[in-house]
Amino acid sequence: MLNYNEVKPGVAVLVEGEPYVCTWNNIMQKQQRRPVNQTKLRHLIRGNVIEYSFQQSDKLKEAEIESKPAVFIYERKGEWWFHPVGKPSERFSVTEELVGESGRFLKSNTEVSTEWFDGKLFRVKLPIKVELKVKEAPPDVRGNTVQGGSKVVELETGVSINVPMFVKQGDVIRINTETGEYVERV
Repeated sequence: MLNYNEVKPGVAVLVEGEPYVCTWNNIMQKQQRRPVNQTKLRHLIRGNVIEYSFQQSDKLKEAEIESKPAVFIYERKGEWWFHPVGKPSERFSVTEELVGESGRFLKSNTEVSTEWFDGKLFRVKLPIKVELKVKEAPPDVRGNTVQGGSKVVELETGVSINVPMFVKQGDVIRINTETGEYVERV
């Protein structure tokens, strides 16, 4: 059981039987009143955000979130297929909205983390940085490089991103999956 003041960003709680994770909190006390923990909570499954105030007398249950490693196999027609690490016969598919925008940087045999609540998968977390090979890169063009020249290259997963001029076809580069930006050449 959690006290009202233990609900901080990153803590998962059950509110009226529904799982939420705290994204912001502020413990406020007015004159001659009991303190209140004002929070913003994001629903783990639906993703909507609510504002909720916990009173001093509230006792909360922590949501039991289970994290399991999985391996990405392939993507076809908006379905992303994974299997638990070490169990390739136990495949499961995930919709595109659970993988998110960063799924475009996934290549086969990439290990990810899956988060489960009450036996239901609600999030697929990719590694923060991945290494991908440059499939196509235009030649360097001399000219206006005052701001540090950049060009658009295509990666092995089919994604196009901006990179510095010195990146060539066949190079392996590191990409931040959260921002979708080039980090460094490997």
